[in-house]
Amino acid sequence: MRAPTQVFFQLNPADALRPAGPTSPTRWTAPGIEVRWTEAPPRSSTTTSAAEGSAVLVAASGGVARVVLRWDEPVPAHALVLGDAWERSYGDLQWRHLQPDRLLPWYWLGHDEKTGATFGAGVDVHPGAFCSWTVDQTGFTLWLDLRNGGGPTHLSGRELTAAVVRRFEDAGTPWLTLHSAIEAMSSHVTLKDIGPVVGANNWYYAYGEGFDEKAVLQDAATVVELADGHPVKPFSVVDDGWNPGGNGSGGPWDSGIPGLFDDMAHTAAAIKEIGARPGLWFRPLLSREPGPWARPGQYDGTGRALDPTYPEVLDLIRADLRRFKDWGFELVKHDFSTYDLFGRFGPAMGARLTDDGWQFHDPTRTTAEVILDLYGEIRAAADDLVLIGCNTVGHLAAGLVDVQRTGDDTSGRDWERTRKMGINSLAFRLPQHRRFFTLDADCVPCTPQTPWELNRQFLDLIARSGSALFVSVDPAARTARTDRDLGHGIRLALSGGDAADGGIEPLDWLVNTTPARWRAGTGTVWMGEW
Repeated sequence: MRAPTQVFFQLNPADALRPAGPTSPTRWTAPGIEVRWTEAPPRSSTTTSAAEGSAVLVAASGGVARVVLRWDEPVPAHALVLGDAWERSYGDLQWRHLQPDRLLPWYWLGHDEKTGATFGAGVDVHPGAFCSWTVDQTGFTLWLDLRNGGGPTHLSGRELTAAVVRRFEDAGTPWLTLHSAIEAMSSHVTLKDIGPVVGANNWYYAYGEGFDEKAVLQDAATVVELADGHPVKPFSVVDDGWNPGGNGSGGPWDSGIPGLFDDMAHTAAAIKEIGARPGLWFRPLLSREPGPWARPGQYDGTGRALDPTYPEVLDLIRADLRRFKDWGFELVKHDFSTYDLFGRFGPAMGARLTDDGWQFHDPTRTTAEVILDLYGEIRAAADDLVLIGCNTVGHLAAGLVDVQRTGDDTSGRDWERTRKMGINSLAFRLPQHRRFFTLDADCVPCTPQTPWELNRQFLDLIARSGSALFVSVDPAARTARTDRDLGHGIRLALSGGDAADGGIEPLDWLVNTTPARWRAGTGTVWMGEW
């Protein structure tokens, strides 16, 4: 990819963007800052075909907030454009005609409807900045958010690799081009072989209220029964609501609710005895206890958000993960960390990401670096536990979680939410599966409040895809038909789905945010009216 046409910078968030002057075709400077464009250093790669990208290096004598790179290369006026999301998607991924103010996190693809060509650009996973793009008819722009919280990062002369940038060429179809782009951006990531991830999760009928160990063990028995002796054991996950703080609250995570979960080690052992693998949910960056390590200004009524740049906070998280492992759990789902860090979920982050003015305890690292370090510490402490990241930043979590919740919550109460969130996430982020992580488009509910004839189609797609399949089965909704459908889907997913036949592909995704026509194996599946 050739060097940008222009470079701009912002030393403080309140400043206006200013141009940096070129001192060579690949170097731009201004008082207090230097930006360089250079060949990226080689990285270990799981593929031999991925060419190295170009690195954006930023050095600042003091603080820096943003660097902006502009390429003056015309984009066809009739092009359709696709981007990703900061963390989970919220039913908002889509191909859309040119919209110059549209923020496109991490990468973008353009599709020329006249020529059929697909093209674009993106940044490798694990960048040192929060990276987004804007695309207009005269070119495209890369926005590098280098802030620490809501203030400048004090690099103090340190040279930061802000991003490794890549150009994407047409690979035959938009679907194949997105696959090729994802592979290139993650070419240095090596994933653990964790096998199929399939199991029960109680959230979408319990919603964190009124369940106990007996209900959890019933869920485990249900998923084992539906797996019907499959040699790959399913998981059974205890979701939010097991600890004394109650639904959505923070730690400490050292015990269950008295009278409901008196002994979490006993719960894990009982799940194993039934024949499932026990999993557990927690919120690592929220505490109900007062302390000196809180993230400034972030309190949501159920606890104070913790600042992971304090070593003591990382010590607490390490201790939690050791405890869960000692209890006998084999899977841990860590949740809410993006919200606890930024004070907002993905759709509200926009270009600002977070409120202005506050900073982490350590102001010398960008927010992207802080999050990367947090994910790395969780990964190391988890050891051989299967890690699920929920409300985690996919481009930073790649290879540091085993499974990633790629969309916002589906629903055991409202089918339309499942259609909007789950199907959209599966369709537009499936190429990330087994490249960034095992993809989890979220649970398939089986509840009296939602139509099974629609949920079963969602079940079928996920099972065929080979991505993570979790089912949330209300005992009141079980019938001979639901058991038959659930059993077939669970066993197919435990066997790896239709991967041997080429997996699945949304065929109408250029014009439909919740595709209804899919290639599955060697045939086509029509989902009818979602």
